[in-house]
Amino acid sequence: MDHFLEIRVLPDPEFKAETLMSALFAKLHRALARRGTGDIGVSFPEHNVKPGCVVRLHGSRAALAELESTRWRAGMNDYCETTALLPVPAISGWRTVARVQVKSSADRLLRRSVRKGWITEEEALLRCANAKEQGCSLPFIQMKSLSSKESFRLFIRHGELRQEASGGLFSTYGLSAEATIPWF
Repeated sequence: MDHFLEIRVLPDPEFKAETLMSALFAKLHRALARRGTGDIGVSFPEHNVKPGCVVRLHGSRAALAELESTRWRAGMNDYCETTALLPVPAISGWRTVARVQVKSSADRLLRRSVRKGWITEEEALLRCANAKEQGCSLPFIQMKSLSSKESFRLFIRHGELRQEASGGLFSTYGLSAEATIPWF
């Protein structure tokens, strides 16, 4: 994790920043899945209630250069501004940036349990009356599954700052609950 590059979604009169970030992140996800190496992590340095307009890619110079050589942002370059591949500056610590999966639809989960034969319809109706849906206030990116075509929210949690790095692999979203990225 000695290099990084930043991609900023630019203001556009026709598209919201969240829509452009979703499109950019979907392209990144597909590019990372094609590479299949788990050696590039992402962070959102402007995250707050929303992920913000900047995605930062972290990795070795070779890994990031290889990713960039695939021209994975094709079609998005008019909507983004990208820095050169830069060495990591002085850091304030290390942190994980992980996906958080929220089970937000109790009704959908109960229907699935009935379909799988885990519970009966009567049990599902009883549980449905008592179920409360779980909410989440984390920043998210709206995504669409390529396989099922279903839309979903990819919730993102930036962990607490740590003094030491932790190794591991990153998912095809560039996220990990174990591996850390340098924070600056």
